[in-house]
Amino acid sequence: MLIDPSYKYRPFPPIALADRQWPNRTIRQAPIWMSTDLRDGNQALFEPMNAERKLRLFRTLCGIGFKEIEVAFPSASQTDFDFVRRLIDEALIPDDVTIEVLSHAREPLLRRTVEALHGARSAIVHIVNATSQPFRELVLGMSRDEVLAMAVDAVRLVKQLTADQPQTQWRLQYSLETFSATEPDFAVEVCDAVSAVWGATPDNKIILNLPSSVETATPNVYADQIEWMHRHIARRDSVILSVHPHNDRGTAVAAAELALMAGAERVEGCLFGNGERTGNVDLVTLALNLYTQGVAPGLDFSDIGKVVGDFEACTGLSVPPRQPYAGELVFTAFSGSHQDAIKKGFAARQPDSVWNVPYLPFDPADVGRGYNAVIRINSQSGKGGIAHLLESHYGVVLPRLLQSEFWRVVQQHADRHGGEIGAEPLWQLFAQTYLDLAKPLRYRGHQLFEHAQGQAIQLQIEWDGEPHALTGVGNGPVDAAVLALQGIGIEVTVRSYEERSLGESIKGGDAKACAIVEIASSHNQTVRYGVGLADSILTASLGALFSGVNRLSVD
Repeated sequence: MLIDPSYKYRPFPPIALADRQWPNRTIRQAPIWMSTDLRDGNQALFEPMNAERKLRLFRTLCGIGFKEIEVAFPSASQTDFDFVRRLIDEALIPDDVTIEVLSHAREPLLRRTVEALHGARSAIVHIVNATSQPFRELVLGMSRDEVLAMAVDAVRLVKQLTADQPQTQWRLQYSLETFSATEPDFAVEVCDAVSAVWGATPDNKIILNLPSSVETATPNVYADQIEWMHRHIARRDSVILSVHPHNDRGTAVAAAELALMAGAERVEGCLFGNGERTGNVDLVTLALNLYTQGVAPGLDFSDIGKVVGDFEACTGLSVPPRQPYAGELVFTAFSGSHQDAIKKGFAARQPDSVWNVPYLPFDPADVGRGYNAVIRINSQSGKGGIAHLLESHYGVVLPRLLQSEFWRVVQQHADRHGGEIGAEPLWQLFAQTYLDLAKPLRYRGHQLFEHAQGQAIQLQIEWDGEPHALTGVGNGPVDAAVLALQGIGIEVTVRSYEERSLGESIKGGDAKACAIVEIASSHNQTVRYGVGLADSILTASLGALFSGVNRLSVD
């Protein structure tokens, strides 16, 4: 039993914001996106990316549509410094993309940082220093005034250094590391001081970044903090309010969404939430969440498979199969009830209509995923899923009762062998059950001819290995064939009959027509389905009749 945690852990104190407005707002436009995959995400890897992998991921980020990308921590290592220089010297930065680099608020590091950016067309210098009481007292050993002076001095120095390089369009970002654990009055004091020193104006805005460096409270508390800052910071029209949610509590996406409602305009994060500890906010999830609410995210994830492939190749990490939107299995249903609902949703869907498929809140096609993998079969699957796979892959539409009959066959197979049954193995099982029954009744051929009493047919068959020529006259070819089989003692009744054109050939054959019959034994009323596939509907019909007879004979 766990001990009482009350002596050790305390709820994070809420901010005084009785008239909060964010709960009444909705997100109506996408934020400014800033990817920190190459810096924050990279520093959290077991093996940081080399220059070639970083460059590949940089190009992927540009292709997705990020206009601000934090590419390095150039004062921390020669590798990062050299990567920034390569991007600039080899003109690898698209004209509409601004690179950002991080530095702590110390003079030697800031000088090295600005040096790394020499010659860039456009650049953001990102200064960070911790402001919360635990960091001030336990890590920095500084008072409030000393921490404030550190921030102001760092911004003043960067302003001086960048003024010497007027060919670059300089912007400043200041981050209060551990903002979410910082006293609000001190946070706003620091923000106002640095924006004043920078000389922020509506035409030269400063980016004030308010990270939950460690997620310490529920997302609504973070939203209250952001709204409070949104209301209280000076020069609000000269500030871009940015957030950088971490995921220690597993609620970074929710925190980011509520922060946008509370006044934030910019979000920093990583594609799939990579970062220290449990990571940064997942930008793919956040962007596509907006997309499903009718908000254009401004990022292109129409080929999510390529994004996943590039990310995994560059970082060495794997995107989990149930990762929202991007995971291999997020659009896949194994459950029988889910499969049945999805199948019915697809069947009812009209082109260009509002997306309304049960259990799928998002159209897989919008991220480049096909529908064939939406329904997959294992021991938990139901009739609808099995029928969907046969129809979508092979064009065979099963009547409801035949779905139930074949479902039992699939269940027995899955219970016996375990694992997933793909479309091709499922088809093989279907063929083995309904199409490949050559004994005891084997079809060899037929001829139709006219008869005064109706349609006549002559069948060439084998019965228990013996050849027979049988003749029957009925209301149609199938009825005539049923009557012809009485010549060798086979007495059945056709209860239902369906035929359809398949349109395209079944894989591995030239069948264009499918016939399905439900037949009952005249002796004991046992009912079985038979299926026939052939290049003509008549041959398919006879094949279905013979399939049903053979299935009755093996019971």
